Amino acid sequence: MPALDSGIEYLKGVGPQRADVLKKELGIFLCRDLLFHFPFRYIDRTRFHRIREIANEGEPVQVKGILRRLEMVGEGRARRLSGTLRDETGSLDLVWFQAVHWLEKSLHIGKEYIVYGKVNEFNGRFSISHPEMEEANPDNLQRPRSFEPVYPTTDKLSQKGLDARGLRKIIRTLLDGLAPGDLPETLPPYLLERFRLPQRFQALEKIHFPESQKELDEAIRRLKFEELFFLQLRLLQIRARRKSATKGFVFEKIGDFFNAFYHQKLPFELTGAQKRVLKEIRVDFASGKQMNRLVQGDVGSGKTVVALMAMLMALDNQLDGIPFQACLMAPTEILAQQHYDNLSALLGDLGVNIGFLSGTVKGKKREAILAQLRSGDMHIVIGTHALIEPWVEFQNLGLSIIDEQHRFGVEQRAKLWAKNPAGPPHVLVMTATPIPRTLAMTLYGDLDVSVIDELPPGRKPIDTIHKTEHHRLRVQGIMREEIAKGRQVYVVYPMIEETEKMDLQNLMAGFEALSRDFPMPEYQISIVHGKMKAQDKDYEMQRFVRGETQIMVATTVIEVGVNVPNASVMVIENAERFGLSQLHQLRGRVGRGAEQSFCILLSSVKLSHEGRERLQIMVGTNDGFKIAEADLRLRGPGNIEGTQQSGMLRFLLADLARDAQVLSAARDTAAEILTQDPGLQLPEHASLRRHLDSTGREAKIWSRIS
Repeated sequence: MPALDSGIEYLKGVGPQRADVLKKELGIFLCRDLLFHFPFRYIDRTRFHRIREIANEGEPVQVKGILRRLEMVGEGRARRLSGTLRDETGSLDLVWFQAVHWLEKSLHIGKEYIVYGKVNEFNGRFSISHPEMEEANPDNLQRPRSFEPVYPTTDKLSQKGLDARGLRKIIRTLLDGLAPGDLPETLPPYLLERFRLPQRFQALEKIHFPESQKELDEAIRRLKFEELFFLQLRLLQIRARRKSATKGFVFEKIGDFFNAFYHQKLPFELTGAQKRVLKEIRVDFASGKQMNRLVQGDVGSGKTVVALMAMLMALDNQLDGIPFQACLMAPTEILAQQHYDNLSALLGDLGVNIGFLSGTVKGKKREAILAQLRSGDMHIVIGTHALIEPWVEFQNLGLSIIDEQHRFGVEQRAKLWAKNPAGPPHVLVMTATPIPRTLAMTLYGDLDVSVIDELPPGRKPIDTIHKTEHHRLRVQGIMREEIAKGRQVYVVYPMIEETEKMDLQNLMAGFEALSRDFPMPEYQISIVHGKMKAQDKDYEMQRFVRGETQIMVATTVIEVGVNVPNASVMVIENAERFGLSQLHQLRGRVGRGAEQSFCILLSSVKLSHEGRERLQIMVGTNDGFKIAEADLRLRGPGNIEGTQQSGMLRFLLADLARDAQVLSAARDTAAEILTQDPGLQLPEHASLRRHLDSTGREAKIWSRIS
């Protein structure tokens, strides 16, 4: 028997040709890889249904009976083989559309068969299409019957005899050749006892070949816990190492800039959540360790003011007599410009020199900004990824803030670390995309997470309405009513150009239609999309901001960062084409003033089940965290915006949407162990240390740098 780390070609029944296909099709290179190629479903062979017990369409059943009829029906491509199976309680139709001539010769009327398949119902009768058939001879009936695993496979594998049955055979061969010592236990005995988990060897055997539902459930629970536990153990180790190894600048002083802004310039009372997050940031600043903190808050919760006040704390402190500087990096020029305008207005005549830098800032203006950053005369700079270019140098960068951080790559964010030779600046990352707790524990397990979970007082909940194409005139009526009150309207489309495959009304056609329905000079309409030149985009945006246009027709370029308190209506065309997160972000562009605002989800009449469910969720709640939980449930973690970069969500068994309790238990247990034994040096933790070493101590995770 080859060792688990031997090539798969050395396993009996595989050989070089099959091994080559396993490598290309499934990424199975070693015997160990095959062991962790888990079934995606199971055939319950432990019981036989009586035919009269069959009640539900779509239910997989196993029955035993006599084949009473077998005949070829139809002609040409419509030709099919039809049969009838009968037991003492009733009859069941069987039908095959492929390999019909071979089956006609192989099956025999009058013989007893074991039949397995998924039940269909037609004209009041149950049938099974393409059932699995085997003769009910004494050997088949007397062998132990269990849950039969069904493995993911491909056409090329099936051609090599490695269909679900072939994979089952070689995995059985592998398991039969293993001893418990070949799969050392990874969890300490006290954890197995605490959580009543089976041994690792037993769990791996039973996930492939369980003899009961209980055995299968216990095996899955054990392996899910192991998967999530070691992930959390790694994340918490990384976090502890960062906190102990990465020294940070100490910001102890709360000085003139912060106090003057807080007592003289702040135009509103901070919410309790904003105050709490500022306290957490201040503790980080005074700790002597580099801050790596994520601030997540719903649209309109006031993250930008928190970021500004954190920057003013930095400005009030010095290193060797040189004041610290701060920067804020945003993913788009529109968002960066919005931040610059808002922060400049908030700071007023406070004496803070704030600048703006993007790829469109050229010539003498650019050189002046770069010179002021080098000399320290510029206190704060707001910009795009232009901030990380090598020619941008700071005199003493103390705080880097990254907004909508999932839109930046790891390497881009890392470049901010090198902007101060005296040491890495403190890092604050912000996102307006609420992240479910289970996902945050995984994506940001090595970061400190703050949540701004209150909206400023006086904000009215946005009234979200779902309308179909049939109600377009009513939607236009709402738009006219709001414009008559002096308000403004967004109309957002999911695309710019028509494609043959998608029957969406494109943005330009929508602009022309709106121009007819809302004619000049009574109405003025702006248009913004991603293919426009930056200066043209900015011109149109500013017209809308100044109130010179009443309607903004746009694509999702306005999803983030556009702040027009006078806008009270958001119309989203073809809303069923958007994900929940994007719909929520777009909705957040309105509701920024004191007046009642509306978000109208305009969809086609025919909707898929999932599309209808998404729109119902949007109508039902304004809570971004509830929406994020629903998004995780509907789409899974790999599709939540930004998580594709992580490289760490490829779980074999765990499901973040369904395994919140297991994840919480795994994280609490990992934290408890590392508190008692940070280096995992105790004898009872030798198995943990050995497993971490064998699988690589530091999984690359995108959240580490941010």
